[in-house]
Amino acid sequence: MSTPLDRPAPRSAEDYLKKILTARVYDVAIESALEPARNLSRRLGNHVLLKREDQQPVFSFKLRGAYNKMAHLSPEQRDRGVICASAGNHAQGVALSARKLGCKATIVMPVTTPRVKVDAVAALGGDVVLHGDSYSDAALHAIELQQQRGMTFVHPFDDPDVIAGQGTVAMEILRQHQGPLDAVFVAIGGGGLISGVAAYIKSVRPEIRVIGVQTADSDAMVRSVRAGHRVQLADVGLFSDGTAVKLVGEETLRLVTELVDDFVVVDTDAVCAAIKDVFQDTRSILEPAGALGVAAVKQYVETHKLKGKTFVAITCGANMNFDRLRFVAERAEFGEKREALYAVTIPEERGSFKRFCEQIAGSGTRQVTEFNYRISDQRVAHVFVGLSIAKRDEAERIARNFERHGFATVDLTDDELAKEHVRHMVGGRSELARHERLFRFVFPERPGALLRFLSSMHPGWNISLFHYRNQGADYGRILVGLQVPPSDDEALRGFLTSLDYPWVEETDNPVYKLFLG
Repeated sequence: MSTPLDRPAPRSAEDYLKKILTARVYDVAIESALEPARNLSRRLGNHVLLKREDQQPVFSFKLRGAYNKMAHLSPEQRDRGVICASAGNHAQGVALSARKLGCKATIVMPVTTPRVKVDAVAALGGDVVLHGDSYSDAALHAIELQQQRGMTFVHPFDDPDVIAGQGTVAMEILRQHQGPLDAVFVAIGGGGLISGVAAYIKSVRPEIRVIGVQTADSDAMVRSVRAGHRVQLADVGLFSDGTAVKLVGEETLRLVTELVDDFVVVDTDAVCAAIKDVFQDTRSILEPAGALGVAAVKQYVETHKLKGKTFVAITCGANMNFDRLRFVAERAEFGEKREALYAVTIPEERGSFKRFCEQIAGSGTRQVTEFNYRISDQRVAHVFVGLSIAKRDEAERIARNFERHGFATVDLTDDELAKEHVRHMVGGRSELARHERLFRFVFPERPGALLRFLSSMHPGWNISLFHYRNQGADYGRILVGLQVPPSDDEALRGFLTSLDYPWVEETDNPVYKLFLG
């Protein structure tokens, strides 16, 4: 894990500058693009540039440091093979570098690593060993195997050669953009990337601020800098698995403490919104760690009320697990403050549901994103409603408007329980749902579709269940429970035919009988 004796370990930023300038990375890496994020820049009123490390052959910057380390090993060391621990991106860099250099690579990965990264490492010829729940767990096991087998450990961040390899990112940024540059935002896991970037920038253009970014549930570096020593987290969040590090490096902590100007801590919703921002500008999908810099730029601009500045965000990875996209799409609107959630109480009487929907239609919002209701009380109905908004303060105004019109309202926009769980759990059996018939409808996603449905319905029927969630399609799928007396069967058939919406009756569905009927 140490550097060869004839290559003394660097201490100063100037020492690292020399290592970065002579780093060997371009046998495997490309000089990634520095692209303007035009839409995001326009929205923020600042010039935002994206350093596209997500375009590397392994979709991450990690191959720079891995290859630089391995290229400096002796032939004897490479013959014995290399081993590393990684949540995925470093693993791919080591595996690709090993293939290029003709040596064997054993990769220890946490069992929580997204399948896309495990499969990618195996496809590059790496021998994958799954162990532990985090990078730190995997690293301990990798060290055990390294000692048993005599291999060389390729550390993902706490190694001068690795740090120097990552520092070539900053070398490219300053060559590609030679004009005014106010700050570079860098995601931090163990600290290898930001250490290399800061060492180069502070040696060449020290006036540029280097700002580190971590998630609120994986902030080991921020805590360590504040404490003045390495702080080990008991647990880390796994959404941003590329930065889920419990214990940062000794050398990276030293460099970060000395060279990094500031830190920004972002939450999961902000990261999801940043992934969407980058997609809208580039049509590329970043992994959560890759979007931390963009999320931090937005938060930094808002906090400091900045205009006309120039920022670079390093989009450091794009190894996204496809299954995670559902969650990202769901939470991006909250991160961007584009969706508001409410619990609204309305009288449990015929016509009140329609009156409330008319109030929503006149509230000035763009669309209903969610509508959940289940009859549970003879006097009042509790409705879970989601509405699209343009900015956060609209949520409060809409809630006050509902209150003025007699609908007691609780704003749930910042309620984690509501966002994560309760929205999916509104429902259940009800003794009040007598003569209930259950239907699935396909409504066109256009204003007025729901009101047309309610206006066409017989005034003597009651809605006992309603579930709708906007999924981004051109048609919305809606589940409706109607309390229709058996004597009104013919009228019900006429109503369904007149709607001209596709529908399926689910009253006899066993799932309905088990959980709702």
